[in-house]
Amino acid sequence: MTSDQTAKNCIFCKIVAGELPCHELYSDKYTLAFMDINPAADGHSLVIPKFHSENLFQTSNSHLAYVIDVVQKVAVATQKALKPDGLNIAQANGPGAAQSVMHFHFHILPRTMNDNLMMNWDIVPGDHERIARFADQIRGFLEK
Repeated sequence: MTSDQTAKNCIFCKIVAGELPCHELYSDKYTLAFMDINPAADGHSLVIPKFHSENLFQTSNSHLAYVIDVVQKVAVATQKALKPDGLNIAQANGPGAAQSVMHFHFHILPRTMNDNLMMNWDIVPGDHERIARFADQIRGFLEK
C-alpha cells in the first residue's frame, strides 16, 4: 500500500470515492470494473481494487484473488457481448512497463484481426543457455 496522500491524488481512488464519474460495469465490496475513457480498442475496460495499491507487488494475495475473479467475469461478458476475434488481459507495473495510473489495475482489451494495436512482439527463438541463466536467477527468489 502507498501513503494516504498518494491515494488522495489517485484518479482511480477518486472514481471509487464517487468524486469522478465512470461508466461502471461491475462493483462489489472489493472491486470496481469500468470502461477506459482513453480506449485502445472498442470495449476496453479496467478492473481495479477499491483500495489504493500502486502495483502487483503491493497487492495482497487475498485482494488479488478478488480482482482476478472480476477480471474473468468482465472478460467473459465482453467476449459474449462484443464477440471480438480475441481478447488481451494486460497489467503493467511501473513506468518502464507503461503503467500510466499508479493504482493496480487490469486492462481488458477486445481485439480484432489486424487492429494494429501495438501489444504484439515477434516470435524469435531465444538462446537456451541465456534463458536457463535467467530461470535460475528467478527461481532463487520464488517462495516455496
